[in-house]
Amino acid sequence: MNRLKIYRACLYAALLFSMLLMFFYVRWYLRTQIPDVVQVGMEDEQTLDLGLKEVSVRVVERKRVIPGGIPIGIYLETEGVYVVGTSEVEAEDGLSYEPAYQIVQTGDYILAINGRKIHDKDELIACVQANRCDIMILKLLRGSEVIQVRLNAVRTKEEDYKLGIWVKDDIQGIGTLTFITDDQRFGALGHGITDTDTGELLETSGGSLYDTNILEIIKGEKGTPGEISGMITYSDRHVRGTIQKNTSAGIFGFVDQKTRRELDGEPLEVAFKQEIRRGQAYIRSSVSGELKSYGIQIQEIRLNEDDVNKGMVFQVTDPELLELTGGVIQGMSGSPILQDGKLIGAVTHVFVNDPTRGYGIFAETMISVGE
Repeated sequence: MNRLKIYRACLYAALLFSMLLMFFYVRWYLRTQIPDVVQVGMEDEQTLDLGLKEVSVRVVERKRVIPGGIPIGIYLETEGVYVVGTSEVEAEDGLSYEPAYQIVQTGDYILAINGRKIHDKDELIACVQANRCDIMILKLLRGSEVIQVRLNAVRTKEEDYKLGIWVKDDIQGIGTLTFITDDQRFGALGHGITDTDTGELLETSGGSLYDTNILEIIKGEKGTPGEISGMITYSDRHVRGTIQKNTSAGIFGFVDQKTRRELDGEPLEVAFKQEIRRGQAYIRSSVSGELKSYGIQIQEIRLNEDDVNKGMVFQVTDPELLELTGGVIQGMSGSPILQDGKLIGAVTHVFVNDPTRGYGIFAETMISVGE
């Protein structure tokens, strides 16, 4: 028994010695091997080897933007029509056929049929019927490649021709404007617009921002995300901007003078992600009908997260916002996150099982992607 005690004491002593040795080694390494100041030329980009990993050092101009927080109506035009899936078609002989099976794939965009350009679902249907033949040559965008495929349309008992393809075209919704620049560029949402069925980022040929009015707030609850219910006014008089890009970091384009005047605050610096700290921060939102800042706590900062939409984890602590929305709800995506007088990020997603918590994207990332 005494031997066992001695053996344990030796193990504990060895463990303590190893920890002390590691502590002093790390302290020595940080003091002697990592410089306190790294200087590079304005046009230079260098790689700093820190031993454990290499860090790229780049000199960039610090950006200044006007934070948003106002709701926007979004109308996104897809490139051609987006293929959701394929299905069987009952032909005039009573048998079922699937003409597009393994020829057209989910995620493809139909750009043209038999040389006729396609912009929306109605044009697709009209084009198929106008051809009045079973041979169809489809021009598709698949990934970054444009290809052509041939398939035989099915003639039905009603003497219509069908391809057996489920498609969707334009996308509408409500989001939040994140920032605008001095030259009226904007960034919004903080995440890309994806297809609800496939989760794929939608290719866009353009789009517009419109006036929107919040009609109802549905509070978020555990297991059930809340949402902003609103009315988007689709008319030329109510266009607030144009969408040029739909990316994984948000949508980007230009806003009009009216929107620029509505956000008449002073430009703020955009924080570099290494400047962000845990603790107090604020969400800027007009979800109540008035543009306000609501208190949150930054809980995690993920500097090297693969998913750009999950660079930060935060929790809503503001009693007014919790009473109004229950936390983060759909439609708040893109709401600016501010800390120490700088724009540090934007709201992207909510924790389904805890609506008081959400994810954020770094503002630095949005600015970089939007340029």
